[in-house]
Amino acid sequence: MTAEPINEPVEPVDEPVDDLPEWVRALSQDWTYEQAKTLDLPFDWDLVDGVIVVRGQTNQWHDQVRDRLFMALFAARVLPYAANVERCVLLDKDNTTKPDVVVFDKTGLDVFELECVPPEAVALTVEVVSYGTRAADRFRKPGQYAEKGIPYYWRVERGIDNLPIVHEFHRDEEKGVYLPVAQHEGVLRTSLPYPVEIDLAKVVEL
Repeated sequence: MTAEPINEPVEPVDEPVDDLPEWVRALSQDWTYEQAKTLDLPFDWDLVDGVIVVRGQTNQWHDQVRDRLFMALFAARVLPYAANVERCVLLDKDNTTKPDVVVFDKTGLDVFELECVPPEAVALTVEVVSYGTRAADRFRKPGQYAEKGIPYYWRVERGIDNLPIVHEFHRDEEKGVYLPVAQHEGVLRTSLPYPVEIDLAKVVEL
């Protein structure tokens, strides 16, 4: 009679990680901003609850809209406001983001040495929605911005005619969330955080 083979349990073998690039190992660890910024990462990133999140590639439509909205906000700005493109906002030590456009009060800030804008200085964030950022731009980021007290938020969507549609939100002080105040098509006119008028038909080249 032949004895049945004994199936011994097989111990799992850990894959060696020493040979992995530093950036691969970085994605599986928790970081603060001060720690993460010292890493030599081959991509642009946000920090979400201590996790490094790769910022996706944008397309020409997104970049045209972002840049021309920035130029309009920059040209219309009044003191003490400044405007910038993809400037880091340090929400807290475990969360950073780079809004497509940010308008902030530069009072007391060294704008020539500024690395990240503190959220209490931010007046407006603008996010241009692209295919890979829909959930972040529609839900996560406005939730974070509102929680940090940033008063105004614009979410820019691509219309069926390829022209941008700007959804304007103001933060409700009592509820601590953004409420929609306007949907701009054709021409954007608003007085907050300062007066600006933008012909949205000229924001993209069709």
